[in-house]
Amino acid sequence: MTGYAHPPPSSRIVADGLAGHAGGPVDLATSYELCRRLHAAHGRTYYFATRFLPAERRHHVHALYGFARYADDLVDHLDLSWTPAQRRAAFERWSTQFLTALDTGSPTSPQVATAVGQQVTGDPVLPAVLHTVRVLGIDREDLGAFLRSMAMDLTVTRYRTYDDLGEYVHGSAAVIGAMMLPVLGPTHPDARARAMDLGIAFQLTNFLRDISEDWDRGRIYLPLEDLERFEVGESDFQARHVTAGFRRLLAFEVARTRALYRRAEQGWTMLEPASRTGIRIAHRCYAEILDRLEVADYQVFHVRAAVPTHRKLAIAASELTRRRARQAASPPT
Repeated sequence: MTGYAHPPPSSRIVADGLAGHAGGPVDLATSYELCRRLHAAHGRTYYFATRFLPAERRHHVHALYGFARYADDLVDHLDLSWTPAQRRAAFERWSTQFLTALDTGSPTSPQVATAVGQQVTGDPVLPAVLHTVRVLGIDREDLGAFLRSMAMDLTVTRYRTYDDLGEYVHGSAAVIGAMMLPVLGPTHPDARARAMDLGIAFQLTNFLRDISEDWDRGRIYLPLEDLERFEVGESDFQARHVTAGFRRLLAFEVARTRALYRRAEQGWTMLEPASRTGIRIAHRCYAEILDRLEVADYQVFHVRAAVPTHRKLAIAASELTRRRARQAASPPT
C-alpha cells in the first residue's frame, strides 16, 4: 500500500505513553491522554474532525475511539504475534472485566493482556472509557453489541449476504455512531438513526479502502453474493488483481455507501449547533475517500486511498466559513 505505514498496535502506543510512569493506578487524566494518543495514531481523519468539536467534549470522543481501537487490536492487529487462542482469551477476559466494572461501578481498572505474551496488568485505557460511559449515560446494550461484533472477528471471515454483513456492522459501526450522540447533543428523535447510518457509511468506506489489508488477515468484508454477481473470485484477491468485474463490484459498493452518506446528511441539523461543524467535516472527509478510490481506478491492492492534509484543511475551512456565515445571519438572543 503505497506511502502508508500502519500504526503500531494500541498496546504498544499505550506502553510508550506510560514510559517513565511511576507505576500504580493510572489517574483519569493520564487515561484520557492515552486514549487521545490512540485516536491520533489510528483515526487520523476522525481525529482531525474531532478538533472542531467543543474542547470540553473532545476527551469523550477520544475515550470512545480508544475503547473501539483497543478492542479491535486485541482480536485483529497484524503486528501482534498471538495465536487465535491467545487473542480469544485476551479479548474475552478484557470484555468480561470491562462489563463487570461497568455494572458494579467498581473504580478498579479492568485487566487486559499486554502487547506481547499473556502477562496481565491493570489496564490504563478503560478508566477513561468507564468514566465517559457513565457520565454520558451510554446504553449498555450498545456496548454489548459492539463487543459481540468484535468477537465475531475471531471466527467469521466471510459474509454471504449484505444482510449478514449488516449484523456485524450493526455492532462494529452503527452503535458507535449511537454512542457518539450524547457527546454531540441530539435535538431530534431521529438523530440516532442518522448517526447509525453515518457509522455504517464510515465502516463500509473502511472496508473498501482496506481490502488488501483485510485480505492479509484472511478476511473479505464484501458480501459473497456481490462477488458472484460481478464474477469476482477469491483468486482475484489472491493475485491482487483488479479485473473489470472487480471494478464494477467496487463501483457498486461505492454507490451503496454514498447512499448511506446522503441519508446521514439529514442528521446534521438534528445536532446542537456547536457539534455540527465537526461532524460535517468528518462526514465530508470520510466520504471523499470514495472519490479517491475512483481516482485510483480502484487499485485497492496497490494504493491506499486517503484524503491528503491540504484537502482536509480546505474542507475544514469551508465548513468554518459556513458556520461563521450562519452565526452572522442568526439574530442575537
